[in-house]
Amino acid sequence: MNCSVLLSLILMLVQLWPCSPSTQTHSAQNTDQSFTAVRRVKRGWVWEPLFATEEQTSMVPVYVGQLKSDLDKQDGNLKYILTGEGAGSIFIIDENNGKIYVTQKLDREKKAFYTLRAQAINRSTQLPVEPESEFIIKVRDVNDHEPQFLDGPYVATVPEMSPEGTSVTQVTATDGDDPSYGNSARLLYSLIQGQPYFSVEPKTGVIRMASQMDRETKDQYLVIIQAKDMVGQTGAFSATATVTINLSDINDNPPKFQQRLYYMSVSEEAPVGTTVGKVFAEDSDIGENAAMNYFIEGDSSDVFDIITNNETQEGIILLKKTVDYESKRRYSIRAKVVNRYIDDHFLKEGPFEDKTIIKINVEDADEPPVFTLENYVMEIAEGAMSGSLVGIVTARDPDDDDCPVRYSIVHGMHLKRLFSINEHNGTIITTKPLDREIASWHNITVTATETRNAEKISEANVYIQVLDVNDHAPEFPKYYETFVCENAVSGQLIQSISAVDQDDSAEGHHFYFSLAQEATNNSRFTVKDNQDNTAGIFTAKSGFRRQEQFSFYLPILILDNGTPPLTSTNTLTITVCDCDTEVNTFYCRYGAFMYAMGLSTEALVAVLACILILLVFFLAIVAIRQQRKKSPFSEKMEEFRENIVRYDDEGGGEEDTEAFDISALRTRTVMRTHKPRKNVTAEIHSLYRQSLQVGPDSTIFRQFISEKLEEANADPSAPPYDSLQTYAFEGTGSLAGSLSSLGSHTSDADQSYDYLTDWGPPFKLLAGMYTSHRSGGD
Repeated sequence: MNCSVLLSLILMLVQLWPCSPSTQTHSAQNTDQSFTAVRRVKRGWVWEPLFATEEQTSMVPVYVGQLKSDLDKQDGNLKYILTGEGAGSIFIIDENNGKIYVTQKLDREKKAFYTLRAQAINRSTQLPVEPESEFIIKVRDVNDHEPQFLDGPYVATVPEMSPEGTSVTQVTATDGDDPSYGNSARLLYSLIQGQPYFSVEPKTGVIRMASQMDRETKDQYLVIIQAKDMVGQTGAFSATATVTINLSDINDNPPKFQQRLYYMSVSEEAPVGTTVGKVFAEDSDIGENAAMNYFIEGDSSDVFDIITNNETQEGIILLKKTVDYESKRRYSIRAKVVNRYIDDHFLKEGPFEDKTIIKINVEDADEPPVFTLENYVMEIAEGAMSGSLVGIVTARDPDDDDCPVRYSIVHGMHLKRLFSINEHNGTIITTKPLDREIASWHNITVTATETRNAEKISEANVYIQVLDVNDHAPEFPKYYETFVCENAVSGQLIQSISAVDQDDSAEGHHFYFSLAQEATNNSRFTVKDNQDNTAGIFTAKSGFRRQEQFSFYLPILILDNGTPPLTSTNTLTITVCDCDTEVNTFYCRYGAFMYAMGLSTEALVAVLACILILLVFFLAIVAIRQQRKKSPFSEKMEEFRENIVRYDDEGGGEEDTEAFDISALRTRTVMRTHKPRKNVTAEIHSLYRQSLQVGPDSTIFRQFISEKLEEANADPSAPPYDSLQTYAFEGTGSLAGSLSSLGSHTSDADQSYDYLTDWGPPFKLLAGMYTSHRSGGD
């Protein structure tokens, strides 16, 4: 007991020793003290790396390793303690000698190592002789997992005819064992199925081509790869993966026609664009590698054409130009097919094209007649007599039997009235004279029909031009309004004139102007031809007097250059105007109008003044009539808005009907005609007696209310403002009895209102009104 206390005191002194500077050197040199042992922790523990093998099953704990302190004298005075992960459950320690044992089966794939802490204490003092130290127990791996292909099954694609050694794809397997210990996770790949076309690299799993393969022979291969751990040693685990390898197509095959010779036929009446037939070339490739284009070689390409159907890869022969059995009955064309996309790597294999011959027979058909021309152009002079020859159209049957043809005009009736055609020989004649000025061209359609087959019809257009004949004389293009001033001088230009002609002229129109023969000697005007299809009218004398002659009529002769030339006489009216030398057109027109009416300016002003007075008088009459038609209701509404009636007297109750005069709200100028109301006194008394036996919800009550409401709405004398309607009905069943004076044997005269005087000054006026009312009644 004393020894234990003494030892404890010594240990305490040792722990306090470092606090004294004078003792630090001495503590570093004294290796026998406990504190010095604590400071030399890393040199106190002695153990080797600890490992525990996984998947071990044993009924007794399995030895892992031993912890030992260099202070352990093997006298049993030290005690070893183990803490940390799995301490006491998975791992136990012999506290006497520091040996560690594992008590459970370990799995490295779940936990690869355990971190624990060890401590050595003195059994007597329970004080640590070694500080707590951390160490690791690693779980040693064993081959307990099979390889796995996590990405399988695999699908890969490689072009056909790829050279040997071409990489196809790579497969990878994983192993859950420890790759850093032993060979448990070292895999070796091998090929189980797929020889001799493919190979696999043992360490990487890369699959490569072992030989060239043709997709057209076989386009898919199934390869089985095995992965084995332990580098393939005996007892190793293995796994397999399936790899589907597809060969993609390349253009390594040319197209080939199915036939070397094709036979087709086409009718001679087939229209352009008709499908004659189809050809087809086979190509073992697929997709765009099998795409092809067809062509026609030689001179037949102007009659036939070939196009490619991109969906079916067929060549379609089309008719590019109509064929004629009578001209050529058989065609031989050469067609060629070429791959659209060519792989340059296989050009050495030969041309990727093929050729064939197509023979096409033309079939005879009953064709309609054929005109010698598609369009005919004919001419005829205008004015030609009926029956004049216009021209001839010709059509014939192209068939061998040469059937006769019948002609006819198929256009409108107006053209049939102008032209006719001989149905046997196609001669076109006029049926009436033609006028070029009405229509210079006529378009007609002529048909030719086989006499033995009316369904065979063909048409031709005939354009007939009507040639011009000089049958229209020139004339003024418009009416000329010409004025001359009274003070005009000789040689003054008063008008420029021109001419028009409905006829055509090959050399262009040219007109000549002159005075008519009858006006040459005594005319006061002259005509000067300007030689440009215009002429000027000049005065020949000075001074004109309107009072002597108001207007002059000048005959002008116009000659054209037609064959034969035609002339016409046109009259120019010249009016004398009250002006000096310059003509004011508006003023002259006004003066001419007044002169023609025979009125002076003063007379015209008087007429206009009378018209204005009549117009004002008419407007006044209309305004008065509109004022009389004004609605009286608007006047009443205006009075309702503007008139305010004020009463300063205090009301006298329900009996005060004289407090205000309702007539003040009515108009003083217009009073409505009052419709007399029917006497309802007896009816009220009768209904009142009935109401004593019936309630307000009875049929009689509702009928009475409806009648009174309808009467009030239909009454034309009712005011346009709210009014009070009194109904002599009251409900039944009141304990107080009836309060109405209707049906009472007493009257207002029997009642005394003297008590009103006792109510004070506020009711003085009311008492006076009822007293006076009573006196008046008496």
